[in-house]
This record gives sequence, structure tokens and C-alpha cells, in this order.
Amino acid sequence: MLITTSRKPSSRTRSFCQDLSHVLNAKYINRGKMSFRDVLLKSAALGFNETAVVSQIKGNPSKIEIYNENSELLLFLKITASLLNLKGKIKSDALSIRCEIEELKNPIVNILKIPCGNSNKNLIWVKKGEGENKAVIEFYDKEGSIRDPRIYVKNWRFK
Repeated sequence: MLITTSRKPSSRTRSFCQDLSHVLNAKYINRGKMSFRDVLLKSAALGFNETAVVSQIKGNPSKIEIYNENSELLLFLKITASLLNLKGKIKSDALSIRCEIEELKNPIVNILKIPCGNSNKNLIWVKKGEGENKAVIEFYDKEGSIRDPRIYVKNWRFK
């Protein structure tokens, strides 16, 4: 998957995208002046079928939109993000997903192409949220420790 931003991202949004690319074993590129079409062409040239575009409000990541190679929206997440400088190594070839929200399980597994698993190591854990957050996405490294980013999902929509 290719990860990029909306135009003129803040340093916080760029940092979020870089952290996200590390935990998903994806590639992050600076968008610069590229049009959306150019971003999709770049993604295809790099061999990716999915492209994630992270948008911001007031300098903070606020949306993740994942598109396929035909520019069809596969998944939309309205989010807030927490970056606490929690570093660790995730072994991407051993990465698995645990999802407590049945409605999100198949779309996330199919889009990210990461299998479901029960281990607490090298894990993407989609938990039920509280209050205005319908879900919380956490990442766990090869030691089983939580690492950045933590994503609070307020709403979602998928194809």
C-alpha cells in the first residue's frame, strides 16, 4: 500500500503517515504538487493496488481514505490520532490482525491483506471504542508492547 497526505500537510500529519507506513509495511511518499490522479499512477508504478490518503484538520490527521487502482473508495475512516513516541520493531512478515468489530473485520483484512491471528505480538488490534470513538486501532511490536500510532475511529464507511 502507498500512503500519502492531502496537500500541504503539517509535520504532525507527515509523522503520523511515516509511523503508519512502518507498522503496515507500506511506502510513504510526500505528495507535493501531485494531483490525485498522479498519486494513483505513482502507486501503480510502484506496484501497489491500494493507496491511502491521510487528510488533516487544524494540522492533525482527521481522515484516512483508501482507494483501489481504479480510484474507487474502499474504506473511509474519520479519525483522531495519538503519537506518544512509542517506538518498537514490528516484524511485518509475521503481522496479524485481531478485530473486535465484526463489521470492520473483513474489509480491513481484505484491504490490508493481513491475516487474522491471536498472538499479542506483531499485531494490529481493532478494539471497540468508547464515547464518540467507535473503534481504537492499536499496534503491537515483536515484544508485545504497544507502539505508535494509536488511531481513534469516530466513523467509517466502506464499499
